[in-house]
Amino acid sequence: MLHHKGQISFPGGKSHRTDSSLQETALRESWEEIGLNPKDVEVIGELDDTPTTTTGFLISPFVALIPYPYNFTRNPHEIDEILDIPLSALMDKSCFKQEYVTDDNDNKIKAYSYEYKGRIIWGATSKIIKQLLDTLKSAG
Repeated sequence: MLHHKGQISFPGGKSHRTDSSLQETALRESWEEIGLNPKDVEVIGELDDTPTTTTGFLISPFVALIPYPYNFTRNPHEIDEILDIPLSALMDKSCFKQEYVTDDNDNKIKAYSYEYKGRIIWGATSKIIKQLLDTLKSAG
């Protein structure tokens, strides 16, 4: 991995010519990285595209339901470990932090982070999580 090495992230990667859609890319990458069989996935929606601040990538996140518990298979060439973090833990306000940071152009930008069992989730991953939680809260 050339970019975002060592960060907590969702499965994902670059679209291949053989992928018919970004959803197919997400399913393929999930299969390659964590052994999530596309047959076990029920995609229920897509969140807004999320740009990365430093590298300029554009992430197209999908939301899906999968059986629980699931027997993931970690690809050691792509990821170090798989984290299992309950939504309820992320919804706990005590694990959420919002602050303003300065980017390379001296612009102040809003940054989010989540902490769970000593792990800090930040960057684009935290933006995606916040968007998901905000969507769930507004849906009631």
